[in-house]
Amino acid sequence: MIAEASTDTRASILLVDDMEDNLIALEAVLGSLNEPLIRARSGEEAMKALLRQRFALVLLDVRMPGMDGFETAAHIKRLDQTKDVPIIFLTGAGDDSGYAFRGYATGAADYLTKPFDPWVLRAKVSVFLDLHRKNRQLERMRDQDRAEYGEVGARLAELELRLTEGQPPDLMTLRTEVRELRRLVRRGRL
Repeated sequence: MIAEASTDTRASILLVDDMEDNLIALEAVLGSLNEPLIRARSGEEAMKALLRQRFALVLLDVRMPGMDGFETAAHIKRLDQTKDVPIIFLTGAGDDSGYAFRGYATGAADYLTKPFDPWVLRAKVSVFLDLHRKNRQLERMRDQDRAEYGEVGARLAELELRLTEGQPPDLMTLRTEVRELRRLVRRGRL
């Protein structure tokens, strides 16, 4: 393995191939992206890695002993934790032409034949990395919005409780709290 774990800002890529030479070639092509490249030598290893950490993308060889790429992809797409991880299938040029259809049918985002053009592979992987980063950013924004919404709800409930207690509220304090709530709502786009 080149990297053991990804940080929140790094986008790990899972490389799945039973052939050492193919893994070395993938690492050589993708190393310049400066993202963690995690190796798996089988479908079983790939599933274990996917359950241990989050990946931006899986590059998956079609033909492997044991669990082949199609079976591995089916397992990936079946699990809630991994179903949204994009898969690019990699296969030999001489493989059955029906493999591409089968790959897309099992949930692949793309399909490339070996030998692949390094520039094309790097460009495709870069697009998926950008999508992954944007999705993570949207998740963080959604979480922040939820937190702010919760804060607004709690403060409104507290204000409502004070207003229903029967004691006349201090008008200046009430205006200040309403202004603060309005600011939170505008800031949080609620």
